[in-house]
Amino acid sequence: MLTKKLSEVEKSIPQMQGAEGVHKQVPLSVKDGVPVFSFRVFTIAPGGHTPYHQHPFEHMNYVIEGSGVLVSADKEHELNKGDFALVLPDEMHQFRNTGKSDLVIICAVPKEYE
Repeated sequence: MLTKKLSEVEKSIPQMQGAEGVHKQVPLSVKDGVPVFSFRVFTIAPGGHTPYHQHPFEHMNYVIEGSGVLVSADKEHELNKGDFALVLPDEMHQFRNTGKSDLVIICAVPKEYE
């Protein structure tokens, strides 16, 4: 068993072309012995966004704080604290912070893609 405090997990700036105002933390990963999924936490500053991109794996997301939108190929889906979002493999998507405070999202991905 393992417990961690998010406040003690190192923050990094993801090297993703098209990202703006994004910090990433990885509190649970292969390094911790996870068997299936890794947890990543993205903090997106007001006006910031992840790249508009796709990848061959799903990810499950939970909004811890803030508000924003999840942009898909045909729509913007409103996101608020307490909301869940599923992005399926190969779906184009982008998270945008449309609020006035940080948008903080937990993102679960297969451990190979942390």
